Amino acid sequence: MDTRLSTDLAQRIQRETGENVYLCYQCVKCTSGCPLAQYFDLEPNQVMRAAQLGLEDELKTSKTPWLCASCQTCTTRCPQGIDIARVMDFMVSDLLAQGVKPAVPEAALFNKVFLRNVDLLGRSYELGLLAEMNLRTGKPIKDIDLGIKMVRHGKIRFLPEVTLKRKNHAPQTPAARPPNEIGYYPGCSLHSLAEEFDRSTRAVLQALGLTPVEPEGWVCCGSTPAHRIDHHLATKLPLQSLILFEQAGLQDVTLPCAACYNRFRAATRDLRLDPELKESLEHELDATYHDSVAIISVLDVLVDRIGVDAVAARVRRPLEGLKVACYYGCLLARPPAVTGSTEHEYPQSMDRLIRALGATPVDWDRKVACCGASLSAIRSDIVFDLSGEILANARAHGADLVAVACPLCHTNLDGRQTQMPGDVRTPALYITQLMAIAFGMQAEAALARNLIDPRPLLHERGLID
Repeated sequence: MDTRLSTDLAQRIQRETGENVYLCYQCVKCTSGCPLAQYFDLEPNQVMRAAQLGLEDELKTSKTPWLCASCQTCTTRCPQGIDIARVMDFMVSDLLAQGVKPAVPEAALFNKVFLRNVDLLGRSYELGLLAEMNLRTGKPIKDIDLGIKMVRHGKIRFLPEVTLKRKNHAPQTPAARPPNEIGYYPGCSLHSLAEEFDRSTRAVLQALGLTPVEPEGWVCCGSTPAHRIDHHLATKLPLQSLILFEQAGLQDVTLPCAACYNRFRAATRDLRLDPELKESLEHELDATYHDSVAIISVLDVLVDRIGVDAVAARVRRPLEGLKVACYYGCLLARPPAVTGSTEHEYPQSMDRLIRALGATPVDWDRKVACCGASLSAIRSDIVFDLSGEILANARAHGADLVAVACPLCHTNLDGRQTQMPGDVRTPALYITQLMAIAFGMQAEAALARNLIDPRPLLHERGLID
């Protein structure tokens, strides 16, 4: 039997992504750290080898690129600096361009429906997305129990938000904005599933002297579906919103959602590395972006701009005796080439805030483990495994609750936890909910919206009325 090897695929990958797969020497660090390797048919290092050898037929039938959660662990840990997650994204977009039948049809459907909603509405529409996914996959009663609970807790927006196209206007000078104003990009989830994150974050920032400014007309960042399907679109969507912030005279923007934060940082990095892409998108959007807006996570705003001492000084009701597992998830710190993090394997910023609030952060193993967020509507079984391990590890290290800074992580650790086996439940709260409680602003924590009710625990400890 003849074996034919080809460099065509490797050349396409390098041309489209700039990644040289031939740098891979099969150290297997990508597979060793991959949280989903056990669910793949080809391990990440095997995908890289297949790309090197041009074994396209094997890749066409592989589930691996479709199930990749884009957690960035492989990219972060590759000793050769290969952006393996980007290569996985290319595989998916290339297979679709060739008309190859997806090895995981539900993943392809999710990407298609998500991006169609964004194209029509400007933002994601979670209820419509999940309803269509359930109907078209032949599982109309899937997650109905979770859906009912979310309705009861006010986490479902029945009607979609629509972002009307706005004409670009001349930018103001930075001096036109008061120094205490900061750009604020809530992202789609904070206007729906995660309104408690939005409400508590705004309240905390204002209590600390910052005024969040949310310009009208921002659009969805594209999340995983955009960078999985179309790199051009994945860069265009964040740029579209960044232009609004820049034209409003804002010098920085904070993004509570970790996924939005990562997408914005990745987009601006790509614009700097690819002047032709920037020029093309500016022509398409009929606007110039001067790259004058700093993209900052809420954690970095609180720790670096405001300062831990200032946070501690605002505490009115210390969270004494409370043991907290600080969960950062995949995208707040990884990959460091995008986020700029110097603590990407074991972050500490949220831990510093927890100490300032009077609580005790626990040392544990799953700080940056993947919860399977991008697979929540596709493979809930994987989500139960990954998120269940995170919660079990937090409990094993003595945590009373888990603190998070991402609505996608919260959906799994809070909402999906209600579907997991066992009677033990561990509350998952946004870091800004805990801050609102410590600041004496219990109402702004909106604790009634959490599906795993944290109020009995907090009341027992004397932390809320």
